[in-house]
Amino acid sequence: MQKDNSTSTLSTPRIRHRRRSNEVIPEDSKANGGHLLADDRNKYRSMWIRAYSSLWMIGGFAFIIYMGHLYIMAMVVVIQIFMARELFNLLRKAHEDKHLPGFRLLNWHFFFTAMLFVYGRLFSQRLVNTITADRFFDRFVNSLFKYHMAICYFLYIAGFMWFILTLKKKMYKYQFGQYAWTHMILIVVFAQSSFTVANIFEGIFWFLLPATLIAINDIAAYVFGFFFGRTPLIKLSPKKTWEGFIGASVTTIISAFVLAKVMGRFPWLTCPRKDLSTGWLYCDPGPLFKPEHFSLLGWVPQWFPWKEVSILPVQWHALCLGLFASIIAPFGGFFASGFKRAFKIKDFGDSIPGHGGITDRMDCQMVIAVFAYIYHQSFVVQQGLSVEMVLNQILTNLTFEEQQALYIKFREILQERLAG
Repeated sequence: MQKDNSTSTLSTPRIRHRRRSNEVIPEDSKANGGHLLADDRNKYRSMWIRAYSSLWMIGGFAFIIYMGHLYIMAMVVVIQIFMARELFNLLRKAHEDKHLPGFRLLNWHFFFTAMLFVYGRLFSQRLVNTITADRFFDRFVNSLFKYHMAICYFLYIAGFMWFILTLKKKMYKYQFGQYAWTHMILIVVFAQSSFTVANIFEGIFWFLLPATLIAINDIAAYVFGFFFGRTPLIKLSPKKTWEGFIGASVTTIISAFVLAKVMGRFPWLTCPRKDLSTGWLYCDPGPLFKPEHFSLLGWVPQWFPWKEVSILPVQWHALCLGLFASIIAPFGGFFASGFKRAFKIKDFGDSIPGHGGITDRMDCQMVIAVFAYIYHQSFVVQQGLSVEMVLNQILTNLTFEEQQALYIKFREILQERLAG
């Protein structure tokens, strides 16, 4: 009997419990968006806080735009540094860092190495155009840019060796996790946001219009969802609604067409910057920013006051930017929402009251910055060689003596052709 009892005890089946997800889902969002803005009792208080901080951001942004290209670039660099700081701190563990003195500096070593590489390639020709009057400095800068890639590579290798030498027993998993996290930040955040600087020097228009469209889409989605939101849009963002998404899309596309007309009238916004100076810009606006007139006769009744309309060709391109900003760019925000849920955080930081951190405001901006650059280079810029491109290669890759020899040879060729 004792044997039978022990046998029956051992043969009792075990009840297996399914492991629960580590993600914390708020009670008010379990019903796929039950906590909508339209039902939020504190929505007016949060709205005023958000509106107040938005006014400060818009005012500061407008002032920096007025100051010009270099100041806008400096603003983007500061934003990149703050974003990197917020994301570096996301996986930081104070207990482990105590046993790894100086390990936190390694993240910033890789960050500034990437900054030197990207901005060195972006500004090489513009810096040459700025300092060509000084022969010694011109030769120094040309030599520096000639070995720019090698310098950046050896800085990265130095960081790689630094990482290997700091590996400690029982800390391998944390250290390799930080190494991979740092490189993901450089690829996903820094590389994408660097396209913003490239857009700035192609003309502030190609930076300002996409950035403004994202802001308009964000504000319109908030307002439409605030007053009319009833149908949840996506589980990752419980407060996002279809009403807000559709209302914001229509508002953004219309705004794109109108704002392109307004911004296209100012040479300060449309002229590309070829150097690193801060002077006022004047240039030929080009065919994109010259109005085309269309007659409305036969399309409108006789009493209609306008018989023709003028449209800038760039306005048609602006519609594409508006379509992207309203439909595809919000997925950058959805990605950020899913990312925050995975790490059980509400915001990436608290530097902007009512908005969260810098990263919370830049998720969609990074997506549209890449699109704006690719769209500009693919469908706006004329392909093929130009005088500017050839001159760029000569000034960047040839020494001063080689440039003199080229000038003499080219002058002889031109004189022979003129004589013939």
